[in-house]
Amino acid sequence: MLGDPRIDDRAARKRDQVGATPQLSAASGGWKRRARPWLATGAIALLVALAAGCSSNGPDDSESIGAGDTSSGNPSDGATEPDPGANDPDGGSAPSAQRDTGGISSLFDELPGVVRETQPSIVTVLVSTPFGETSGSGVIWNRRGLIVTNNHVVEDAVAIEVALASGERVGASVVAADPRTDLAVVRVDKKNLPAAAFARALPDVGQLAIAMGSPLGFENTVTAGIVSGLHRSIPSGGATPALVDLIQTDAAISPGNSGGALVDVEGRVIGINVAYIPPQEGSVSIGFAIPAPTVRRVVAELIETGRVEHAFLGVELRELTPQIAADFRIPVDEGVLIFSVVAESAAELAGLQPGDVLTSIDGDGLRTIEDFLRILRNRRPENSITIEVVRAEQVLQVSATLTDRPDG
Repeated sequence: MLGDPRIDDRAARKRDQVGATPQLSAASGGWKRRARPWLATGAIALLVALAAGCSSNGPDDSESIGAGDTSSGNPSDGATEPDPGANDPDGGSAPSAQRDTGGISSLFDELPGVVRETQPSIVTVLVSTPFGETSGSGVIWNRRGLIVTNNHVVEDAVAIEVALASGERVGASVVAADPRTDLAVVRVDKKNLPAAAFARALPDVGQLAIAMGSPLGFENTVTAGIVSGLHRSIPSGGATPALVDLIQTDAAISPGNSGGALVDVEGRVIGINVAYIPPQEGSVSIGFAIPAPTVRRVVAELIETGRVEHAFLGVELRELTPQIAADFRIPVDEGVLIFSVVAESAAELAGLQPGDVLTSIDGDGLRTIEDFLRILRNRRPENSITIEVVRAEQVLQVSATLTDRPDG
């Protein structure tokens, strides 16, 4: 099944709360063209968006999900974050030996072996929706039939079928999903599956990266490149999904790769592929993946409770543009502007007000809404934070205790 790399009515409806054409601005000092990053699904490619000065689609930028069926979770050795494969007491497919990676030629010599070892853990996710047929990819989490993919691959599914690397097709259902991180867990009624091993730490910039999945419906496709960068964020203006703290890679990612694996030379999954900037926007091989440590934490929560806790401050934000700063005589040119404050939220209890400009959290500077999202993504409910606030011409230090996002 070939994918349609054009935005459709469903994607447009998903973005109408943002109120502006989705766009991604280049990093400061880089190229000036605005590029549109695409979620790498099959038939439907969704835009992730930010227009200058647009508001978020709700207070804060963390959100949890409703509970799903979690009766058959990833088997664990008691750790908070189960290691699929390596920690699976029933036996996963974690790489068994350290490879010789002493030189460039030997690295590429290793690729066929990595692919043979890892590819059985990569699947194609075929989805029927009210809007038509679409497809993505997935990674086997454990041998008991749980598979990780992107939420945007399965969110509107009325029927799901998974094509295993062997070609066998089996029906599937959604166990639980988290729109905020764009991750989902689905289950197939099949046991003794070859589970992938997920890395516990971030990769190094420059290391070899292999993208595996089903771009445009071409199953068992492999592309190779390097890890181009870490901690990347795709501007969204606060819309869901908030794609922050991503791995950037130049391994080719296309529609249909969503939910597939980004793999290192040891055969470990270092990320779940999620989005790319298409060539018509002037890019050459700019793709993104959700880091494995994030995947491990989110999937563990989804399996255990059916939802993910997200730290919540209780503010709706706008970008602080030069025009806004000039119009309201704001004495700083970097930060994020509070548009509204949720009643009885941590922000209100801390005394934050509409019109305040947040310039840092715990000493970490804020330049964009995505900076705010990234920081909250790495906090937990009940964590205390110190916020630097500019109000009129005053600079204040405000303490707040975060809560769990209430809109489950």
